[in-house]
Amino acid sequence: MSYNMTNVLGILFANAHEDSVPELTAKRTMASIPFGGRFRMVDFLLSGMSNSGMSRVGIITRANYQSLLDHIGMARPWDLARNTGGLTLLAPFGRNIDTGLFRGKLEALYSCLSYIRHSECEYTVLSDCDLVINPNFHNLVESHIASGADITAVCHTDDYTEEATRESTCFKLDESGRVVEVSINRAVAGRRTMDLNIYVLKTSLLISLVDDLVSLGKFSLSRDVLQGRCADLNIRAYEFDGFCMRISGLESYYRANMALLSYDNLSKLVNSERPIYTKDRADAPAKYGFDSAVKNSLVADGCVIEGVVENSILFRGVKVGKGSVVKNAILMQDTVVGKNSTVSNIITDKNVKIKDGLTVSSSESCPLYIAKGREL
Repeated sequence: MSYNMTNVLGILFANAHEDSVPELTAKRTMASIPFGGRFRMVDFLLSGMSNSGMSRVGIITRANYQSLLDHIGMARPWDLARNTGGLTLLAPFGRNIDTGLFRGKLEALYSCLSYIRHSECEYTVLSDCDLVINPNFHNLVESHIASGADITAVCHTDDYTEEATRESTCFKLDESGRVVEVSINRAVAGRRTMDLNIYVLKTSLLISLVDDLVSLGKFSLSRDVLQGRCADLNIRAYEFDGFCMRISGLESYYRANMALLSYDNLSKLVNSERPIYTKDRADAPAKYGFDSAVKNSLVADGCVIEGVVENSILFRGVKVGKGSVVKNAILMQDTVVGKNSTVSNIITDKNVKIKDGLTVSSSESCPLYIAKGREL
């Protein structure tokens, strides 16, 4: 019999890993970083939980969360606007933490233990918001129950660079899939099994671990639970083999967006069976001028294209003037490129204005970032 996912609580960490992309998180959380022309990073995990039948989700914030609040609203797009359960934004600090803002995930969870207890859910799924992924949490929970594990950790095995493993947790597994060794922030290139920071465990175990470890002054989930209790707890890996990219810096953000220009990647991430939901801005359809040309690009609603756009991602409300050429670029919401300008290998944040006749370019390996509201 299929497990009833209304008995599963979802907890998302909105600010985790935001130091890896300071350009994009100076005024927003990791969860609210725009992605793929119309989404925010939180949309992928929230949609996965909604599609899997989960009806209670808490998002733990820390700072710079106004844009997240604006995006989430009443949580209707994810079917989480409910009188019972639904989506809850959790405070960035708790009165029982002497230091104020939490230092790690254990302290963050400690600050909202009352919310977790009152959910009365049998299982809890924990996740960060730095992944471009479309997870099936129903399959994850059923696999966890069948395995008899204390904790199931979602992972992805691939060839990684030193940069990718520098700020990550990697596992060594035995033949049965049990985690027998945990390495943290060890920059080693090669074939690695990387922790995706998505976990499922019994809510009672979570509460017990948080209570015990925080009382001992511990605050890190990866170091003090996964690594510190690896020998004591039955921690098993759940290999995710679908499309998955982690945002670990500006370059990886650029690559992950550009990966969606491949139809194969896009169809794996966004499909009718497991839709990705987001806030609807109710823009008019994109408009294309007589002299415009668009090739291999994602163009969102509300755009006005009068120039040439190639291999680029344009968010809602972007305008490209006559005679302008945009190549290999990510232009966020309401960016304006004037007439007869050329831009390539750049990332513009929201409301950037590029004047007529300018050339702004960089390289694919080091894309140029233009901050929100700048005028060039």
